[in-house]
Amino acid sequence: MKPFERKVTKIGNGFGITLPIELLKQVGLAHGDDVQVELKDGEIVLRKKEQVTLPEGVDAEFIDILNDVINEHDKAFRGLVNR
Repeated sequence: MKPFERKVTKIGNGFGITLPIELLKQVGLAHGDDVQVELKDGEIVLRKKEQVTLPEGVDAEFIDILNDVINEHDKAFRGLVNR
């Protein structure tokens, strides 16, 4: 797909952009799907949120805390990979 441009528009108290249907089809997104939004190296990254079934005894709050710790110390973890 060729690069495309969009304008940022006001939506309620926030802002948004529209995405072409062809792009959504290519990545398997449809109306109502959840996406994850991440700022990475000064760029906004969108990805389809994967639905995960948690093991018994593990709740969503624990996963959120774990995710926060991983994100906070990402650079340190990446530095440990080659050791």
